[in-house]
Amino acid sequence: MKKIVVGMVGAGRATELHMHALQRVSGIPLRFKTIVARRSEQLLPAKEKYGFENASYDFDDLLNDPEIDVIDICTPPYVHEEMVIKTIKSGKHVICEKPLTGYFGDENTKAPVGDNVSKSDMYDKLIESIENLKSIIDSSDKKFMYAENFVYAPAVVKAAEIIVAKKSKILYMKGEESLKGSSSPVAGEWSKTGGGTFLRTGSHPLSAVLWLKQQEAEARGVEIFVESVLADMGRITPTLTEYEHRHIAARPNDVEDNGTVIVNFSDGSKAVVIATDVCLGGSKNYVELYCNDANINCNLTMNDLMTTYFIDEDGLDNVYLSEMLPSKTGWNKPFIADEIIRGYTDQMQDFMEAIYYDREPKSGFKLAYDTIKVTYAAYKSAEEGRKLLLN
Repeated sequence: MKKIVVGMVGAGRATELHMHALQRVSGIPLRFKTIVARRSEQLLPAKEKYGFENASYDFDDLLNDPEIDVIDICTPPYVHEEMVIKTIKSGKHVICEKPLTGYFGDENTKAPVGDNVSKSDMYDKLIESIENLKSIIDSSDKKFMYAENFVYAPAVVKAAEIIVAKKSKILYMKGEESLKGSSSPVAGEWSKTGGGTFLRTGSHPLSAVLWLKQQEAEARGVEIFVESVLADMGRITPTLTEYEHRHIAARPNDVEDNGTVIVNFSDGSKAVVIATDVCLGGSKNYVELYCNDANINCNLTMNDLMTTYFIDEDGLDNVYLSEMLPSKTGWNKPFIADEIIRGYTDQMQDFMEAIYYDREPKSGFKLAYDTIKVTYAAYKSAEEGRKLLLN
């Protein structure tokens, strides 16, 4: 069997999640050839940890290597679009970490971007960007694979199976990803991330509810699309004193640290998507479906596979319990088989099979396109204080 040769760009948290999942891929031989990153303190340890043959500081080394079949982009969002285009044009498949892209300003934009550019202008420029991306990808025979793990999470997949089997109508959905901030040094800067917590974490449950409505639509043989969004965004953590801030890692400069979005679908159903950077106790991830004939709750984290109680943290320095957990003492619900429960393993299995067997991935460009479009529509809605019609 010919090995799929993988190139990686990035050496942070997303790379860690992707590589742990890629190392679990079964039935398809993989070869991890070259990893690229900017900082040696991240790059060289990552090369050894994940078993790459080479390490480089130059993205062009991936593009120009004829052996590499697919490039996995795990960089900050502001370089996604350029890297996706270069990868596709170099004749390689691409995996793109969320979000697809965003608006980041340019050399003429007054800083900080998030406070000085209207969300209406951002939305218009984003649509132009993603339409350009769409034309490039549509004209290529290479795969675009969108790294949205929520649609591969076993609980969400099972929910979709039930909806399809029963041909249920999803009447109302709730989804959330919240935690106590981000470990990324650029998470608070619009010019690097293209948004705040709603883009960074809310995109996961948003993608899940969009995908689930499409599963319903296909099962029932109807068309369902997002008709409008109504959003509220804000920054609450800057109001805290340093002492009050001590447990929260969010440091937003010109991005939001909380967001609530109501998505209205063309069939009259609705979804509420929540994202905050002020949730202590670990990462909270769920999707709930209220249907005409079922009620389905998908708890990705925190779930009840295990509970722990610790009086102290002695010996636990290298024991991972939960993402962004402030303290391991007291009662906790540890992440068990995190790569599987949150969908990373099945995601990478699907992507590698899509390349190997020349089929489309479950999470492709349409989901990436729809998610970022709705996200920026939500930013515009929040700024203008009104419901925004999309179609």
